Amino acid sequence: MNFEFNDEQKALQQLARRVAKEKVAPRAAEMDETGEYPEDLFQVFRETGLVGVGFPEEYGGSGLGITGLAIAVEEMAKYCNSSALILLLTRLGTSAIFFGGTEEQKQKYLPKVAAGEMRSAFALTEPGAGSDSANIRTTARRDGDHYVLDGSKHWISGATVADFFIVAAKTKPDVGNRGMSAFIVDKDTPGFRVGKANKKMGVKGVPTAELVFEGARVPAANLLGKENEGFKLIMKNLNSLRPVVAARGLGTAEGCVAYAMQYARERETFGKNLLGHQAIQFMLAELAMSIEAARLLTYKAAQLVDDGQYGKQAAPYFSMAKAFATELANKAAYDCLQIMGSYGYSSEYPMERYYRDARQLTIVEGTSQIQRIIMAKALIDGDINYG
Repeated sequence: MNFEFNDEQKALQQLARRVAKEKVAPRAAEMDETGEYPEDLFQVFRETGLVGVGFPEEYGGSGLGITGLAIAVEEMAKYCNSSALILLLTRLGTSAIFFGGTEEQKQKYLPKVAAGEMRSAFALTEPGAGSDSANIRTTARRDGDHYVLDGSKHWISGATVADFFIVAAKTKPDVGNRGMSAFIVDKDTPGFRVGKANKKMGVKGVPTAELVFEGARVPAANLLGKENEGFKLIMKNLNSLRPVVAARGLGTAEGCVAYAMQYARERETFGKNLLGHQAIQFMLAELAMSIEAARLLTYKAAQLVDDGQYGKQAAPYFSMAKAFATELANKAAYDCLQIMGSYGYSSEYPMERYYRDARQLTIVEGTSQIQRIIMAKALIDGDINYG
């Protein structure tokens, strides 16, 4: 059993680490303050090939898979969760095409996203349907060679810059998740528009916004997979990206500890620096222990995806990685802010931003509570068996 990255993964890690330190870190505070999408950083990601890191070579990517994407996202999240999310969105808004798209659909969209020529977003959440995704109200009815979509989506990350969207809609409204279908919706589709942007607590460099469908006419050729079978495709999309959300949590926790360590070496209290106090040492040691546990969970889950295991038996391990690493990010931000005291609470220092950004992670792409439901069901069904 080998826990080390291979040479190609190590090279990617070094590239992502350099980009994160030299390009991302200096821009993180400004992005948070202005709430503007960082086009300059997206171009850096494009030029360095990082936007295509999670794509197979046949579609213009590096072929390093979800594990490679998690590596890059972890490095970005050490300094800026918005930048980490920009990379995550390259697959969140395309994985349904990988899993359910025709070859024509794949060739039309995937190489352009891998090259940074197009951007995508994933649209499931609605005002009355977040964790209860089967309760979506957006509808799609067949009309000749088109589907007509009506409804709205909320809290869609990257909506203001996306060129196309993966949209879940009900083609049979009264049968729960058995009546859901998935569509590719281009931004210039008649009857579709991006609505108002949301005001958020954190992760401000990637705006979220509502989507409005008012008789939006989507070509029938843009249906992903089969009609009424979109729920499994949407869940497969979410499951496969949970290791990458975990990587955002892992990187955030590492960034918090690294900054708190730097502060604690310099800050003196009672005649010695903070690292001389056992109370502080124990807080940091606990976080380091949890970081290493989160790392193992995250990359085990990522490898499962890359091995083609997305189903019921693998799902609880995606949930474990996502819940553990994102909850750790919140604990790390809390504890490290405590170590820094008033300086941690000040917006002049990055810990306050880490604290706000971390809070998003246990909510998006399946709350911690949903992850526990999945884990518990796996235990009850015997998919996890410690006997």
